Amino acid sequence: MSKSSSQFVCQSCGASFPKWAGKCEACHSWNCLVEEAAASGPPKGLNDVKTRSKSNRIEFVPLKSESDRVIPRRLSNIGEFDRVLGGGLVPGSATLVGGDPGIGKSTILLQVVCNLAKSHRVAYISGEEAIDQVRLRAARLGLADANCELASETSIRDIVGSIDNKDAPDILIIDSIQTMYVDTLDSAPGTVAQVRTSAQELIRVAKKRDIAVILVGHVTKEGTIAGPRVLEHMVDTVLYLEGDRGHQFRVLRGVKNRFGPTDEIGVFEMTDKGLMEVANPSALFLADRRDDMSGAAVFAGLEGTRPVLVEIQALVAPSALGTPRRAVIGWDSGRLAMILAVLEARCGVAFGQNDVYLNVAGGFRITEPAADLAVAAALLSSLTGEPVPANCVAFGEIGLSGEVRRVSQPALRLKEAVKLGFTQAIMPQNDKAGKTGAAPLLRTTEIRQLSELLPLFEAGPQVKRA
Repeated sequence: MSKSSSQFVCQSCGASFPKWAGKCEACHSWNCLVEEAAASGPPKGLNDVKTRSKSNRIEFVPLKSESDRVIPRRLSNIGEFDRVLGGGLVPGSATLVGGDPGIGKSTILLQVVCNLAKSHRVAYISGEEAIDQVRLRAARLGLADANCELASETSIRDIVGSIDNKDAPDILIIDSIQTMYVDTLDSAPGTVAQVRTSAQELIRVAKKRDIAVILVGHVTKEGTIAGPRVLEHMVDTVLYLEGDRGHQFRVLRGVKNRFGPTDEIGVFEMTDKGLMEVANPSALFLADRRDDMSGAAVFAGLEGTRPVLVEIQALVAPSALGTPRRAVIGWDSGRLAMILAVLEARCGVAFGQNDVYLNVAGGFRITEPAADLAVAAALLSSLTGEPVPANCVAFGEIGLSGEVRRVSQPALRLKEAVKLGFTQAIMPQNDKAGKTGAAPLLRTTEIRQLSELLPLFEAGPQVKRA
């Protein structure tokens, strides 16, 4: 009797090993190796019979097309969703949508497909819910009358056999890719081999039939999409739905897009009728702001092509512990430690005996280094008790030597500040700011070194020089 062979495959990166180990040597992840049956040949898809083409030559075509036909986008008429995609869905494209459980992935996609069903043929395939459960959600959202086709299936062979024909739908939703399986593989659904092969078969049919496929992906506890990293490389667009369950705001962020700008965001508000788009997120994030409170600064940020104004809150309090606490929500904790070190070493402001808490209001998450100057202003304001000047925005990157570096597109940030009624801006020195048209409406304070920020808070009695 022949001995059955098996291998241990990492569920994070897809690397395989002959024996189990607690740590993957390829990506250094822990407890991620799962035993799977070893493949005896090349990877198998739906066609497990070896077929060869009569000719091994391929046909090349010129880059310039003979026709001037422009490929039309498929618009969902949800402005924030179409904005993140770069103007709508592209025929034959594959989009991957990820997010935490319960964040609203299935809700927003059901709204999208019901809007698309007004002008296109759409199909929604759920591998996690029954058809009646999807209908209940649609009725709760007021979408029960939409012309959308539903199915509850997990077999890739049956799905491909239903759509690989001349009557293929224009848009296909797969919820979720981790529940799909290919019957020619011995591994369980959700494993690296199943996720990769299932996505490959769906993308192949999408390119062949000009179907816009949207795949829903689960995320791990680290916040990344579960399964092999190659899944994000296979698709054309990767979107993440982010947000804090304690807030009603949800942010759809594009981290990869072959048909539009990356790092674009769309802002939604969770209501009893689903996710409603927010046309002016800056006004919503600043709705509860108070001008007379210390420890708060408004940051003029930029997400993709959209300027966004958010409030950064800081609290500096004396610590009773030997090691003061540093807590951050919505920003990089390592960058906060760097700002505190620069303030102490270059500006002589001591934070060593204080607890420091930093929060980005509204559940928004900032990844841009241009927020350094606004964070420094909020920290100094909380330490001294002096509020940041009223109707003032701040932006700028801080270097380790204490210099304030320029950031991209300052004119766009200033125009957004003027639109919301701000009259002052603290920013890096920029000779081109006066030519933007927005700067004359603002009283700008341009600084080269972080130490030039201190005179704004000298009235506070709590500043201790190191």
